[in-house]
Amino acid sequence: MGEELSGLSAKDLPSLENQLETSLKGVRMQKDQILNDEIKELNQKGNLIQQENMELYKKLDLVGKENAELLEKVSPPEKAETEVFNLRFIEQGV
Repeated sequence: MGEELSGLSAKDLPSLENQLETSLKGVRMQKDQILNDEIKELNQKGNLIQQENMELYKKLDLVGKENAELLEKVSPPEKAETEVFNLRFIEQGV
């Protein structure tokens, strides 16, 4: 890659250096833009996943409450209380 430089004079080298620096700045700016776009996209995806997770927790809570109500309706009172307690215990991840 440096073989072509041997034919340049000392006066040509600063101009070449400026051209290289300008090109390098352009490449770095494009790289930064691409990385910033990717970060923005990943943040948006993360927010969507977090919202979906919250909705799933709400659904899980609702299903747990529905199960508890159904157990109270179909089980004897003593057994239903124990089962409801167990369901709530499991829902809390304990």
